[in-house]
Amino acid sequence: MADITDQKTRSFPKIEFTDSEAGALDFPSSKSRTYNYYKPAKLRATMYEDVTVDVQPDPDRHLTQGWIYGFGDGPGGYPKEWTKAQSSNWHTFLDPNEEWEQTIYRNNSAVVRQVSLCLENAKRAGAYKNWNHAWVVFIQRNLGAWMHAENGIALHVFTSIQRSAPTNMINNAVAVAAAHKMRFAQDLALFNLDLSEADIDFDGPAHRDVWQNAPEWQPTRQTVEELTAVGDWGELLFATNIVFEQLVGQLFRSELVMQIAARNGDYITPTIVGTGENDYARDLAASRSLFQLLVRDEEHGAANKELFGQWLSVWVPKCLAAAKALQPIWSQPAEKPITFATSLDAAKDKFRSLLEDLELDIPKELDQ
Repeated sequence: MADITDQKTRSFPKIEFTDSEAGALDFPSSKSRTYNYYKPAKLRATMYEDVTVDVQPDPDRHLTQGWIYGFGDGPGGYPKEWTKAQSSNWHTFLDPNEEWEQTIYRNNSAVVRQVSLCLENAKRAGAYKNWNHAWVVFIQRNLGAWMHAENGIALHVFTSIQRSAPTNMINNAVAVAAAHKMRFAQDLALFNLDLSEADIDFDGPAHRDVWQNAPEWQPTRQTVEELTAVGDWGELLFATNIVFEQLVGQLFRSELVMQIAARNGDYITPTIVGTGENDYARDLAASRSLFQLLVRDEEHGAANKELFGQWLSVWVPKCLAAAKALQPIWSQPAEKPITFATSLDAAKDKFRSLLEDLELDIPKELDQ
């Protein structure tokens, strides 16, 4: 029997604590703010990027076995075929406004407070009584009619495509545009109700007949309805924010109402309409950024540029016809400090500048 003292001492690994055990408060990189699942646009990631980038799945990035769900009669998830525009990396787009859930509520609540205060002050001061009759008729007919255009675009254009794009960043921007349009349409409706209850001769329901039957508004109505029938989300966003809003929306809001309201004794309407213009400026910044990326895409840029040219050839003539049909309303106010030709030229110049930013050819129709 061997003596136990002759046996060799066994060796056990020494336990070392690295501070990386489960539950440790401090561990390697615990104080690091470095993210490795996406590359931020700047040195440090923003809150917008943290809550938006890669929220929407993508088989090209994470779902290695393809979509885990799908539609009964079509492809799964977020098909890239839902637009003819192409991108080598759709995730490159980041909204320059950095809109996400909290900012949407904050920005819209600030606008609602501004509009509410304006309307309350107007009623308290009896401001509507200083309007001349021609201006009252202009507002009841034309601003009320424009409310239908805003509501149609909100519900049947942006809302219908707010989940169609292949990335959450694009869909967020479109959803924000829908919220902007819907809130602005509702602001115009509340303004109409206030005027209907004011001690002036204001026909509140008149806008409905104007939108449905007035000859000057029918091309605009037709164009809005044709927009709602477009299935390609890229074309719909392009036709609405790049073409229609430039040649019709800004023409009416900025180049007419904002220009002549004060001369007709009205300081309330520009405040309300100005919120819509500010909304569009933000939405346009996002659309401009997206389409610039598509035009400059190394792989698909040339094809996208040709495609956008085709879209321009379809929608520019329609929107110009709608714009020119509105010419009679420039003569309705008593004070007319600006002509239709001047307003249309200003709208065309802004549109040309936008197309230059997008590196697209100027349509020949703008020079006619």
